[in-house]
Amino acid sequence: MSNYYNAFEMSPVPAPGPEAVAPEPFHGIYGMPSFVTIPTPDLAASVDFWTRGLGFFELFGVPGQLVHLRRWAFQDVLLVPGASAPEHVSAVSFSFACVLNQIDALVDSCRAVDPDAVGDPRDTPWGSRDVEVITPEKVRIIFTAAKPFDPNSQVAKNLEAIGISASDAEDERGGERA
Repeated sequence: MSNYYNAFEMSPVPAPGPEAVAPEPFHGIYGMPSFVTIPTPDLAASVDFWTRGLGFFELFGVPGQLVHLRRWAFQDVLLVPGASAPEHVSAVSFSFACVLNQIDALVDSCRAVDPDAVGDPRDTPWGSRDVEVITPEKVRIIFTAAKPFDPNSQVAKNLEAIGISASDAEDERGGERA
């Protein structure tokens, strides 16, 4: 790769590995570079699912108008009153980073709130473990955790096939560049 920028220094997402520790929920105020706004017919039920099931916390709210939820820094969700959820799952999905040791706990906590809301974790061809959650608002949320990079894996072969070397991939995932 011609340009290399190790963004792990500014990201709340830790470099992947078995020792990766999730950051604490972030309670600070910042200019949000991105967030998702989700309409819901029942703010209280949605807040309950997002907090108990998905591990978000209520940063602040305006009663009956808005609830600002957050997990890590830059993982912001605004719940607003809106029309009834469609019967089918929205075509829109949104992904949130997590670490590997959070996946099973997230599945368990979601199933405790709504057993039908969460699927089984799956490993992806690009080197992550993902779990899909369908929220009460019928929004598809993916929690994705990077797996440690193995330069001898099929993922490494897939990257080589598109011109990314194993050393470039390790650098992108938080490794040191010589």
